[in-house]
Amino acid sequence: MAQRATKRQVNRLPPEQRIADIMRSAREVFTEKGYSESLISDIAERAGVVEGTIYRFFENKRDLLQRVAEAWYIEMMEASEPGFGAVQGEWNRIHYVVYSHLDAMQRDPGLARLVFHELRPDPHYRSTRLFELNRAYTRRIPEIVREGVARGVFRADVSSSLVRDMVYGAIEHRTWAYLRNEGEFDLETTAREITDVVYGGMLLPRAPAEAPRDEILARLDLLTQRVDAVARQLGS
Repeated sequence: MAQRATKRQVNRLPPEQRIADIMRSAREVFTEKGYSESLISDIAERAGVVEGTIYRFFENKRDLLQRVAEAWYIEMMEASEPGFGAVQGEWNRIHYVVYSHLDAMQRDPGLARLVFHELRPDPHYRSTRLFELNRAYTRRIPEIVREGVARGVFRADVSSSLVRDMVYGAIEHRTWAYLRNEGEFDLETTAREITDVVYGGMLLPRAPAEAPRDEILARLDLLTQRVDAVARQLGS
């Protein structure tokens, strides 16, 4: 009697795990090769699947890049949220936000390049989920500004949205050479300098401090001596 052929068992992963594997592989390939040089076949090989499996979960390569970038923003928010609540003081809170973002860019320059060069220039960017995630991610700076104004630390005429744009614009400009593989930046120094400039520019002007009592008495004594000297000259 002919022996029945046995079927090879296929290890079927849950869809969530398969998607996670594909996105992890896509992130690696995109950051190594850049978007234009990355192929779906490269990602499939890295993930250990056939190309058709990728198209089951993602429309195309662009959709896959979009999802990878969204996951990165979610990672950054989840990493920074726990520590932010424990930070007190406007300078410290601004510094925490600036430092955290600089640190993320220093650790993942490839992803930062993809977002800046491939996704943000897209004419439909403002209608994407990535745009909404970016708004949520950058909301801390306007919150700090509004709270500082309410507490009498910052000027009332400060635009919170403008400050947000200045902070993230400064970060992008200071890291531009690094993202282009043309130089480095010092994380600690850059975070402190950006924070100092932004914080100092918003401070509410303070009235001059009152002169110490001894200094006032010394000035009065000097003035009295001068008046006496003038009086003696006039009487002589």
